[in-house]
Amino acid sequence: MVRLAISACALACALPCAAQAAGASAELPGKGLGQHPFLYCGEWQNRSVENQIMYIVRDGHVVWSYTNPLRGELDDCTRLSSGDILFARQYGASEVTPEKKIVWNYDAPPGTEIHTAYPMGRKRVLIMQNGNPAQLLVLRKRDNRVLIRIVLPTRTHSTHGQFRHVRPTRRGTFLVAHLDLGKVVEYTKKGKPIWSVDAPSAWAAVRLKNGNTLISGNQHGYVREVNPQGQTVWEVNKDDFPGMPLYTVQEVSRLRNGDTLINNWPGSLPLDQWPGTVQLLEVTRDKKAVWALREWTDLGPASSTQLLDEPGVPENGDLER
Repeated sequence: MVRLAISACALACALPCAAQAAGASAELPGKGLGQHPFLYCGEWQNRSVENQIMYIVRDGHVVWSYTNPLRGELDDCTRLSSGDILFARQYGASEVTPEKKIVWNYDAPPGTEIHTAYPMGRKRVLIMQNGNPAQLLVLRKRDNRVLIRIVLPTRTHSTHGQFRHVRPTRRGTFLVAHLDLGKVVEYTKKGKPIWSVDAPSAWAAVRLKNGNTLISGNQHGYVREVNPQGQTVWEVNKDDFPGMPLYTVQEVSRLRNGDTLINNWPGSLPLDQWPGTVQLLEVTRDKKAVWALREWTDLGPASSTQLLDEPGVPENGDLER
């Protein structure tokens, strides 16, 4: 993959024509970078797997950033109550302190990829290890001992296209977004499937407190909430927000106030059109956009975002609403 470097100046200069090409409106809802404090990371920055950056934004400014010194996309990042950040980096997973010291690390075995790293309490980490076979793993952090191992079915031997996000549920099961199989499946700790629903190009899925499941569609630009019977009870699609089309929807999360936060990744577009796209979109239950972020001078593409003004302890699963 050839790395294409693009400067902040070039992005700024390209913005007017790119925005017009993407149909972006001049006025966006919300306060831009000042809407929320947040942790932000994204995959394939500048169409590369080198020099991938995570950011923390507060009061409208980037106040902290960390550049992954190793190759690999950033698909999953969570700020823990300690201030450390747990993140997946495609060829492994790590935990970094605010002082940028790595305090936990797991390297993916050759031929495998990791796009999920999620805390399960303070002492365990859930990872999804794409490979042949693909394995959902729960690791004990102090020695990386495997506490739970579930071998999952795949359709493709191409490890990159198998899985992105996997999440635990409050009942001790696991929700798996099967990107290549086009469905979401809930598994017990022993790997028994107990619930499933069709979901084209499923990138992420999270079990909500109301018992429903929130799902994002990677190539189809949708977000949908389905009930336990598999019926869609709420949905937004690619063209529901004029001037702010959804492209590749990656992580989605339900906020405490009932809004939904959408990470809108533009990788299907030419690089010079990225600055005209909206990276984050916060929408209400009645599908009103209350915040849209388009800040390509400050940030890269969006894959995983954690709002830091949401109450709760992330490692306790409090952010899964």
